[in-house]
Amino acid sequence: MTARDALDATDAASTTGSHALLASLRGALHARNAALADAPLELMRDKGLAHHHVRLVGTDRVARLPKQSQMGLSAGANLDYQAACFTRAAASGHTPRLHDVLPPSLHLPRGGLLVEEIVGRSARLPEDLHAIADTLARIHALALPDPGARAPLLDPPDALAALADEIGTQAGHLDAAQVHGHSRRAIDDALAALRRLCAADERPARRLISFDAHPGNFIVRADGTAVLVDLEKARYSHPPLDLAHATLVTSTTWDVDAHAELTPAQVARFYDQWSRCITLLEGEASALAWRRWFVSLRAAMWLWAVTWCAKWRVLSGHGASGSGDGEDWSGAHSDDALVAHVRGRVDDYLSPMRVEQVRDELVDLTRLFGS
Repeated sequence: MTARDALDATDAASTTGSHALLASLRGALHARNAALADAPLELMRDKGLAHHHVRLVGTDRVARLPKQSQMGLSAGANLDYQAACFTRAAASGHTPRLHDVLPPSLHLPRGGLLVEEIVGRSARLPEDLHAIADTLARIHALALPDPGARAPLLDPPDALAALADEIGTQAGHLDAAQVHGHSRRAIDDALAALRRLCAADERPARRLISFDAHPGNFIVRADGTAVLVDLEKARYSHPPLDLAHATLVTSTTWDVDAHAELTPAQVARFYDQWSRCITLLEGEASALAWRRWFVSLRAAMWLWAVTWCAKWRVLSGHGASGSGDGEDWSGAHSDDALVAHVRGRVDDYLSPMRVEQVRDELVDLTRLFGS
């Protein structure tokens, strides 16, 4: 077989898989919503490891079809969780509306969601940072529900300790991922610092957060409003985690359409913009109370990102699971180009150069915000 033959075979397999996915969605729509069953279906570019997206042409809907549950949930529980994410965040006015849930079925073993299609462009950095800060502030300013009304979203008694546990579980892959010695020592030092932070009694306030606020998950409308379109992992935790996720280099260079390396000064202006928005929405005392957590929670979010990279490096080579439930990081679920892109990002983020860059940035931001 020649190289051209191999490429043609890959293209053919990809095309066959796309047709099968669209046919499965068509069957699910016929069973669920006859009014949408005959809408033309357009498979959108494969950009994420968790979902396929299909545009229902001529409607205002996009189908989000899970490839897996990043949170290890069963197919039905995963849909319930995601539906709650969209429903809870909708009051901010800066997220898509949820239209319907396609339950798991023979057509779609993992089911899907039908959400509002947001018309606009990919976020551009640094020019859209103010809009992203405004959007996150409006989500973070939503009233915290009573404890009994927060399920099914994650709401651990100690959100910081729960995050540290999540990071620790991912860090269990560091050895198998063969992380460079310099990077490993820096990660171990940061893990020790996080454990010390958790040992203290003080905790920041909690709100609804996205926990997936990287710039590639925002679409900017013609009026300049940023809309957060991916709401799979929302939880009740600490808003500075979202601020970190929006501006860390492990986020701003993740998506090819929203790629930039920010300076510490640009990052600081983003945090200041969010603080101004929170001051308007909740008052100055609220904004000031979170400020002292900016750097420590930025370090924690970076730790989550790099330990996830180790996890993906190990698990992405596994074969695809035949189950409709749980996590499944197999590269078989995504286009080869996407898998190659993610592999390149993971290698970059775990490299000594990039790890040292993040550590230097944390030092610079500590001078501005305190520890």
